[in-house]
Amino acid sequence: MGARDTGWIQLYSESNQEAYDNMLQAMRIGENSKVMLPVMVCQDGFITSHAIENIELLETEKVKAFVGEYNPENYMLKKENPMSVGAYATAAYYMEAKRAQAQAMIDAKEVILKVAAEFEKVTGRKYGLFEEYMMDDAEEAIVAIGSTAGTAKEAVNMMRKEGRKVGLIKLRVFRPFPMKELAAALSHVKAAAVLDKAESFSACGGPLFAEVRSALYDCGTRPLMVNYIYGLGGRDVMVENILYVFESLKEIAAAGKAGETYRYLGVRE
Repeated sequence: MGARDTGWIQLYSESNQEAYDNMLQAMRIGENSKVMLPVMVCQDGFITSHAIENIELLETEKVKAFVGEYNPENYMLKKENPMSVGAYATAAYYMEAKRAQAQAMIDAKEVILKVAAEFEKVTGRKYGLFEEYMMDDAEEAIVAIGSTAGTAKEAVNMMRKEGRKVGLIKLRVFRPFPMKELAAALSHVKAAAVLDKAESFSACGGPLFAEVRSALYDCGTRPLMVNYIYGLGGRDVMVENILYVFESLKEIAAAGKAGETYRYLGVRE
């Protein structure tokens, strides 16, 4: 999250399987001629990086066929078009370079979805910009990134058995940010909580909260929204913590006001 505005595409993974799958797709996304941007495949430290988990690997030949060969249009030793490559950009070209970088990020969304569709044909595993879990009739929802989504799904299942209309949105692609798509998915919800496993020190919430809240600004109807900062330094989040968030959303929906939006979850006061 500390590198979110440096021009890298960011894909987040709920599990080790998703981290593996995202890595294979990242090559195709970053090397696309309309993109040409570096890609981060992100996963939770300790929660998934040090966990033992069964995953399904593709055969080497299938991986090679999917990823393909990298054939750059321009490179330093291309005799037909000699060029120099460096990290320094002068004021005369800097703004144009950044505009091109911004356009590549805009174009990356379409490429990400196209690559995901091709990956599904190979593996049967479906990926999008985000995953909607029990969101069709949800009145209260949580937005989360990474491994926390698995814990939140268990909490959603428990709430659904009690008759509660709750759901989850697990964001997979944070850069480029799926603003319009996310706003559409949340527009019918009465109350929503955005979970941030990072502090932005803005004094008003975390980075995901700021982006999600902004995405809903132009919606005719939008949910009351709160932010929970949690899990910093790898602190564990349990089903009970997610149930607590859903209970707070129930109170917010009933009261018709969000109250304090900048909150911490699971911290010793």
